[in-house]
Amino acid sequence: MRASPGQVLDAVSQLTAEHDPLVQRFLQIREAPARLALRLGLRNALADRPRFGLHEFTLLGRHGDQEIAYGLIGRFWRSDFGLRPCADGDAFRRFAEPGTARLMLHFSCEPAEQDGFTHVRTETRVHCPDSRSRLLFTPYWLAIRPVSGLIRRRLLRDIQRRVSEHPQLSH
Repeated sequence: MRASPGQVLDAVSQLTAEHDPLVQRFLQIREAPARLALRLGLRNALADRPRFGLHEFTLLGRHGDQEIAYGLIGRFWRSDFGLRPCADGDAFRRFAEPGTARLMLHFSCEPAEQDGFTHVRTETRVHCPDSRSRLLFTPYWLAIRPVSGLIRRRLLRDIQRRVSEHPQLSH
């Protein structure tokens, strides 16, 4: 991207993805079974929550202008995501409930050889603490992985747009 690493990570910290119509459509499809269950009178965790989005993630930490990470804890394979509260990075690291996974969305930056450009990488890491959670998470991940990758590419595009429109972004 044509931006400094600091500008990129500042833009990452402002991401919402709620304005992206394609991402919103994917999230509607993902939540459809649980939302339908609510309409049929079956209670689940989505009853008291707005649509899933990046606001659900907890900032785990930022290391200068090199990296930033967000975490999410839950039973993602459930129709209502089975999310667990997570106050901060320490709570995320300490969490060890069997049958519940931890997911980390990570962005890293390094200056490119060409002046004024930055290499940006994003990856999703998941920790399943036991065989049951791995067994439940694996088919879910295989099903949503292509969409997850597309969403991350769209997030990167949004980061590029933000730094292009607001070159003064700097922490």
